[in-house]
Amino acid sequence: MSAAVSNSQQSTINSQLISVPTINSQPSPNNIRPLRIAIIGCGKVADQHVQAIHRIPDCEIVSLCDRELLMAKQLGGRFDISECFSDLTEMLRASTPNVVHITTPPQSHYSVAKECLEFGSHVYLEKPFTVTAAEAEALIQLALTRDLKVTAGNNYQFTLEMLEMRRLVEQGFLGGKPVHLESYWSYDLGDLKYAGAFLGSRTHWVRQLPGQLFHNIISHGIAKLAEFLDDELTNIFATAHQSPTIRGLGAEEVLDELRVLIRDNTGTTAFFCFSTQIKGLNQLRVYGSANSMIADIITGSLVRNGTRSYKSYLTYFIPPLKNAREHFRQARINIKKFLRRRIYQDFGMKELIERLYNSIREGGEPPIPYREIILTAQIMDEIFAQIYPSKARKPGTPVDREPTNVPQLEIKN
Repeated sequence: MSAAVSNSQQSTINSQLISVPTINSQPSPNNIRPLRIAIIGCGKVADQHVQAIHRIPDCEIVSLCDRELLMAKQLGGRFDISECFSDLTEMLRASTPNVVHITTPPQSHYSVAKECLEFGSHVYLEKPFTVTAAEAEALIQLALTRDLKVTAGNNYQFTLEMLEMRRLVEQGFLGGKPVHLESYWSYDLGDLKYAGAFLGSRTHWVRQLPGQLFHNIISHGIAKLAEFLDDELTNIFATAHQSPTIRGLGAEEVLDELRVLIRDNTGTTAFFCFSTQIKGLNQLRVYGSANSMIADIITGSLVRNGTRSYKSYLTYFIPPLKNAREHFRQARINIKKFLRRRIYQDFGMKELIERLYNSIREGGEPPIPYREIILTAQIMDEIFAQIYPSKARKPGTPVDREPTNVPQLEIKN
């Protein structure tokens, strides 16, 4: 499978960009103007965006927008933001934001982001980036043509442990490229307040997604794999079933247990597990020929593992002691980070947003390569086509034009 925008393609596209005037002229370093930020969609996750943005210098939230004006006003009241709208076009014209954060349900991501890009605003799109890979490709092509930045809300790729894992991989800690990857994403249904909302209504927006519950969540875990996989995948095998908890609630077509096997053209393999039954397991495990690492999102830790073997009975003592030392080392690191105020809720979101803003100011690359965004969407398309074949959406719909250079996902046996 070839991602729609490979590194070489993106370089070609960048060299052929059309100069389109936008509202985002770059200020001089000595006279930095605050970036004007707008948020569309004022549900629960919007509060997290506001709190993260408030941690970032040289930016200000100038307006909020929600189809239900009351939602925008309530969010504005909590954070002292006065400009609230119920119409997207009106908000864009009145506020002229440099960046728009879109936190609406996924079905609206493509159309809302498209209007914002056409207006001249950079875009932060909450996960999942779009409903289909074709929509993702179309938005990225539009952003490149307009010389604008767009990114996906895969904030868990920017937690402290993920940043450290990335650094070690780049320095060769694994002994070469990853040989095998494992991504685990557990999801606690809790008191079923969230699950009850979509399980009790066939018209709920989650139930209307091609991947239903999976579609709204798994991009976090799939994106972690896409970062280390080649563009061309030779195999994707997905299987899904329903847990006893969901089965007992009577929503027969809703699946909540997912397992996926992936292999790319270079031989790297990957496993993805999504579960509502397993509790407290959100990890990325990366294995190389020399060493391996486990990034644990819940504990904020990165555990390094060596592959050295020991003679005789030493193998029963030394490896456990080394593992204990590694966990103790990570505990010390986390304590220091906490005392230095480097550990706080939603650090990854703040880091991702700040990197997007810096790329806008400095004209650099976006924080998540477009190759990874599209590859994540393509993998998700194939997963949902396998587990929900009757709901699978053909590439290109509901995009209002057929995007160029979007290959059909082809799995090679």
